[in-house]
Amino acid sequence: MSENQVKETPQESLENPLARILGIESSCDETAAAVVENGREILSNAVASQVDLHAQFGGIFPEVASRQHILSIYPIVDQALKDAHLKLSDLDGIAVTRGPGLPGSLVVGINMAKGLAIGSGLPLLGINHLEGHLYSAWLAEEGKKKKKAPRFPLLALIVSGGHTELVLMKDHLVYERLGGTLDDAAGEAFDKVARLLELGYPGGPVIQEAALDGDPKAFDFPRSWLDDSFNFSFSGLKTSVLRTVQQLEKQKSKLPKTDLAASFQAAVVDVLFQKTLRAAEEFGTKDILIAGGVSANQALRDKFKGQKKFSVHIPPLFLCTDNAAMIAGVGCYRFHAGQRDNLEMDAAPTWSISDL
Repeated sequence: MSENQVKETPQESLENPLARILGIESSCDETAAAVVENGREILSNAVASQVDLHAQFGGIFPEVASRQHILSIYPIVDQALKDAHLKLSDLDGIAVTRGPGLPGSLVVGINMAKGLAIGSGLPLLGINHLEGHLYSAWLAEEGKKKKKAPRFPLLALIVSGGHTELVLMKDHLVYERLGGTLDDAAGEAFDKVARLLELGYPGGPVIQEAALDGDPKAFDFPRSWLDDSFNFSFSGLKTSVLRTVQQLEKQKSKLPKTDLAASFQAAVVDVLFQKTLRAAEEFGTKDILIAGGVSANQALRDKFKGQKKFSVHIPPLFLCTDNAAMIAGVGCYRFHAGQRDNLEMDAAPTWSISDL
């Protein structure tokens, strides 16, 4: 065992977090509510998407997002409870995303959770959004066979529109942040390149679709290794795509959008894969967990599933993007561990997982 490796830690104390929790998520542009039982079973999972609303802007418009959350939050929570065939009195607690996220969006969900906590007397639990993405790997729909739970210690890659982070998860609720993005997150880079290529929004799905017909080796875009650190940087890659497009346009060449998309996607996937695998090897982890919106990317999923050294856990597609089931899932573990938050709890827009 190298000096960086961690010892396997016992997890029996939180293996079966007996609780039934309502989760509320409003950190960005999805208004969501869900009920999860015992940290594993999804009893309901309601999501109101704002994708079409923000597509006209080519990205998230914060003020529009927060206003839409206000319109959607009451009916979406009501739907989650009805779908679970439960009343508030049947629950053990209310978990809500406290951060990170857009301040105006977070406040809507938090205030809804506070109101429900006051009216019902149920405990309030503020949840870290990134921690929620991690625990999406433990979830399964009601009545469906549960997959084998990830084993500790594990190496987690959280990759989404706003975050690209490598986290060593030593046990339930125990984390060490190894590195993260120094500029653009991977999902943000997908959005910006998609806008540059005029493919549409959100960037992840449209680039993936365009890349299916493209050659990933057509353009040799740079990979930023950052002196073998566990940090990420995608701004240079984005700039390289921009300069290539400008050069092609200057030459009045037809823009090979599919090749550009495929080559860009290959560069992102390569860096995410290589850094994650190296970290897992260096720290001697048993499993790898990939979570967040970009974990829905098929090229990324295929890359990780193609290696044989580590067991890889990737949530189903409906749990990759923002949802409340993951917040309720964490809530079960936090409730069982004794967390209780008071009504003075405020939004934490820049809340790092290393602060947990």
